[in-house]
Amino acid sequence: MIAYSSVSYFQVRLPSGDNQTSLLNIVISIRDLLDCVVEVNMSSVYVIVDSVGINDLMTSLQSSPNALTNNPIVQLLSSGNQNTVGQILTAISQQFNQLNSENIEQAVSSGIPAATILVSSLGSSSLQGNSTSFNESALTDYNKILNAQANIRDYLMTFTTNLLITTSNSIKLQSSALAQITQSTNQLTRAALSIVSNRCYQLALALSSMATEISYEDAQVAANQLIQCASNVLTAVNGPLQQRASTLDLDYSRANSIPADYDTNLESPWSNTNLFGGGDEASIEQNRNIYYQKQLANEISTQVTSIISLITSSLNIHLNIGQNSIINTSQTYMSLETISVTSLSDRIVKQVGNAQFHIPSDFNLNTNDNSSISVRSKMDVLASFGKSSNTNLSRSVSLSIIDQNGNEISFQANENNSIKLIIPRDPNVLIPSMYLQNV
Repeated sequence: MIAYSSVSYFQVRLPSGDNQTSLLNIVISIRDLLDCVVEVNMSSVYVIVDSVGINDLMTSLQSSPNALTNNPIVQLLSSGNQNTVGQILTAISQQFNQLNSENIEQAVSSGIPAATILVSSLGSSSLQGNSTSFNESALTDYNKILNAQANIRDYLMTFTTNLLITTSNSIKLQSSALAQITQSTNQLTRAALSIVSNRCYQLALALSSMATEISYEDAQVAANQLIQCASNVLTAVNGPLQQRASTLDLDYSRANSIPADYDTNLESPWSNTNLFGGGDEASIEQNRNIYYQKQLANEISTQVTSIISLITSSLNIHLNIGQNSIINTSQTYMSLETISVTSLSDRIVKQVGNAQFHIPSDFNLNTNDNSSISVRSKMDVLASFGKSSNTNLSRSVSLSIIDQNGNEISFQANENNSIKLIIPRDPNVLIPSMYLQNV
């Protein structure tokens, strides 16, 4: 979604068209006062990227950030108009997402292991790299482009904080822009992640508050974008911790800059070198950056859990027994189905990539309500960093049973007939050859 309006004539700034043909297909939805909708397919238009304007923005941010207020793109973003801000963010994000993919492909072809710089999307295949060892210049070139684009995303994210949330169209527009700008998870700084996670939560909260007043289709569209946004921030914050993404220069610099309250805040963790393992200055700086990354990862994990719960309640309102809602994107997968308690027995819940849960016939469900429950299964591209080892190349899967009040229900299987699950791995994992030995 790139715009909405209650008037017949309005201006739209379109994102770039197809990479090969530059063609962009446009669909206009017209809604009357009774919420009846008709969709009109417009003639395809040619849209070419304004590379000059985007390059000027990058150059200004790097060389003279104080002069950014005179930049035409920044002036549009500063307008506070939801349509304008959403369109600019979407257009720039799409271009940067394409450039990021090209940068990753170039790095992998130069011998950099894909699993160290890329979290593969769901349903993707492995990237074929150069079998020879890479030289340091290839990694330097990759990181230079990576950090330049990450700095732009960090700056652009600040224009999303004060946008008004008014209607379901407002939620769909803003969540769509956020899903686009967070798609390249390796380019999101901690400051950007904090902003977008909070914004995503606010949008999910607004969606939940109006869920009974909007159609299922509107709730589904908004939920689709918000789920992607939540999954992206979770992947981004865990990427460096799982050694699946490079540490961004801006994060490292901010973590090791003396805080403004350094002289007055005696409880500040920044100066407590014991938190960072001691050692030489380089080790302390590296561990300090990791400390703040873990801290944010815990905060975002809690917030994403709340976002998923709010989205679940927004969709559940529209589902009767036997109905389901599926969100299936390259970043995340979520299915939500309302069923009777008895039909949960011996049930197989399938996800993408051969992932599945097999619930046995004899299990204990901690509820007294035998009417209906909701089964939510979810998959994300990267397992969260935690105490468990060897999870950095694994997908994240979850299964939740939810009662009619939106509360998760605990359930337990028999030790002799446990719950079985299959968790897929990232296709870029390199499994070493196995040798057979006589023992």
